[in-house]
Amino acid sequence: MTDTPYRTEWQQLNQQLAELDRAYYQQDAPLLSDAQYDSLRRRLLELEAQYPELAALAAKAAGASQRVGAAPGDAFGKLRHRQPMLSLDNAIGQGEWLAFCQRLQRALLKDEVAEWPVMVIDPKIDGLSANLTYHHGQLVTGATRGDGEVGEDVTANLKTLANLPHVLATPAGAMWPEWMEIRGEVYMDKADFAALNQSRLAAGEAPFANPRNAAAGSLRQLDARITASRLLKFQAHSLGFLSQPLADSLWDSFARLGAAGIALSPLRQRVHSMEDAWAAIESIGAKRSDLAYEIDGVVAKVDDIPLQQTLGLTARAPRWATAYKFAAEQAVTKLLDILVQVGRTGALTPVAILDPVSVGGVMVARASLHNEDEIVRKDVRIGDLVTIERAGDVIPKITGTVLTAGAIRAAPFVFPTICPACGSPALRESEGAGEDVSEDGAIRRCQNSFACPAQVLERLIHFCSRNAFDIAGLSDKRLAELFEAGIMRSPLDIFTLPQLLANGAVDLANRPGWGQKSADNLVAAIAARRQIPLARLIYALGIHQVGEVTAQSLANAYGSAAEWMGQMELLAEEASAAEASGDDSAALAQQPAHARLLAIPQIGALVAQDIARYFQQPQHPTLVRQLLEELVVADAATGEGGANKPLAGKTVVFTGTLTQMGRAQAKALAINLGAKVGSSVSKATDYVVAGSEAGSKLAEAEKLGITVLDEAAWQALVVGD
Repeated sequence: MTDTPYRTEWQQLNQQLAELDRAYYQQDAPLLSDAQYDSLRRRLLELEAQYPELAALAAKAAGASQRVGAAPGDAFGKLRHRQPMLSLDNAIGQGEWLAFCQRLQRALLKDEVAEWPVMVIDPKIDGLSANLTYHHGQLVTGATRGDGEVGEDVTANLKTLANLPHVLATPAGAMWPEWMEIRGEVYMDKADFAALNQSRLAAGEAPFANPRNAAAGSLRQLDARITASRLLKFQAHSLGFLSQPLADSLWDSFARLGAAGIALSPLRQRVHSMEDAWAAIESIGAKRSDLAYEIDGVVAKVDDIPLQQTLGLTARAPRWATAYKFAAEQAVTKLLDILVQVGRTGALTPVAILDPVSVGGVMVARASLHNEDEIVRKDVRIGDLVTIERAGDVIPKITGTVLTAGAIRAAPFVFPTICPACGSPALRESEGAGEDVSEDGAIRRCQNSFACPAQVLERLIHFCSRNAFDIAGLSDKRLAELFEAGIMRSPLDIFTLPQLLANGAVDLANRPGWGQKSADNLVAAIAARRQIPLARLIYALGIHQVGEVTAQSLANAYGSAAEWMGQMELLAEEASAAEASGDDSAALAQQPAHARLLAIPQIGALVAQDIARYFQQPQHPTLVRQLLEELVVADAATGEGGANKPLAGKTVVFTGTLTQMGRAQAKALAINLGAKVGSSVSKATDYVVAGSEAGSKLAEAEKLGITVLDEAAWQALVVGD
């Protein structure tokens, strides 16, 4: 497919949504509001509807429109759901709700069903999705959603929930199915959330942003005793795999489960018409602020289970259900001040300091103002009464001012043109970037990249963050302390610190809050991170626009640290030569290193420009070379030489449960041998590796005549006898 503006936008949306999914599902740290996320996703779907070739590419490459959640993290074991945990399509506003109803009616008429179906309306709790597996009525495992197929094994933690029965009461004259998956939300009441944050503040710990983050963080504790202390609750809303049905309807199925002790929402309703369904949505919305827990909408589901099966599924969501999202909750408060923060890329971000106010049950004292243009557009001034909205019930933002007649206002806020952290010039990208200005051209950046203390510290924090080097003992607070003390000013200082400690040049043990054990633990943690995959190293550098997905793509494309670094230095030379000769971007794109970089699917012209600019600054390649002397960087699974690997050019799809090696290990082995690992079966698939309990992928492979390998045949192929 030729590169086009709409394809570039589609690729960037896929990359952005992948990173947002990881932040939300793996790290419990949403980067955008639900509304902002939904807007990006809607744009992606619009592009795929307008350009069928993008939809085909999404299906083949498991794009964001096909994906549910994000891959499970590494802290816990993995559990495969017996039936995938799909997502739900969203409806925002009555118009979109009616559009869902019309689609449902058309589907019913196609199947010659004339009557409007009975529906179940449930509140949509803002918590963490969980899948419980019961064997003959006894709880045996519990997992998070994960990527929809495989979740994190949090069984021990779920078993600490007081309202979750470990054994279901056996109904009179009936038995529970041999296997049964019950799905719902793990959540925290507003009062328990407030008490938890109060105790964390008293202990000098950072408070949780909202009850959803608190619930997710509490369920993912490695020590189940911590989870038990957090007063989490579970409320069921749907069913997964059933070895035999409980009833022909959701309502009757959950009546049985409720009688056996499974917690259900007291607000759930069974409705018999479109009008009653909308009335139920409105009635639940009216009770929203008075509930003990947070909800952000309702879920409407067809009640009749055989009819659900008739209506079927899309790649990521059922056709017989939708999530209706409530409008964000708002409050009015006073804007006390506007502070300007400096990030790792030098971006100056204004932050509103507010008179604390409760918005949807959460106390809000700060809100982002995004950039200086946003302040001008909304004409927000210090001292104004402003409207605060928790968009998507997560991230607070200022939506406007509340002006009264005769009110005396402060002068308009003057955005700084010098960096508040170092006093260097702060320029908008459009003020000096030439013809290629990215979409964040409204952002003003400090030009003192290497000496600005705020940027240096933020880059250090990013370097040590969870998805980069993830060095235990180097929290944001600890890094700030070591930075201020002059002990740690560069990523290189992290790896030279153990030698300084050993020869006595630095003494951590006697610093306040440390001690010898803390110092020894840090040395051990640094030693454990001297071996790292190439993708993590690239991500850790904090190159503008290079997130995890792009870093992995770069690692896969270049293969080794030596090859990548050599190409990056050549890239910088080409960019500098083009600037000196006045070559345009089209001519630059034809240069060898640039052409190779731009051939990578996730890399567009603006991302390539930012990568080149990073390596044009001599301090950066020097730093990377120094780091490579301290580290053992594992080659990526693909890259140069891949054509000589035994599975080069082959596409492999895994399905079912593998017993001789885990799914992740099998995929990694396939990639190391040169294969591409697919998530769905198509004519382009070469092998389907089928473990026990293989499902629809196996059936599709047999239908298409694709080679199917059992686990023994797979082992023989890749490992040998």
